Amino acid sequence: MRWVTREIAAPAALVWQELVDVDRWSMWGPSVVAVEASPLPLSAATSGRVRTLAGVWVPFRVTGFAEGSSWSWSVAGVPATAHRVEPLGAG
Repeated sequence: MRWVTREIAAPAALVWQELVDVDRWSMWGPSVVAVEASPLPLSAATSGRVRTLAGVWVPFRVTGFAEGSSWSWSVAGVPATAHRVEPLGAG
């Protein structure tokens, strides 16, 4: 599993909402243009497809999910970046 680390000056709960809102993935995910997924909200049962910068739709599946804390996925059957939120002080 690959982790990308960023410190964000915002409450952890707000950052979590950004990470699980599939309509916002294209705002912070450089390779994602669009998302079709169900069931929502994002959970361990969610799967769907993402459209890449190349315009190609590829399937994805959430492979791990801990509410308010982390989620991971596979894209086209390949493990992809995992996402985790950890509070640091007040944010």
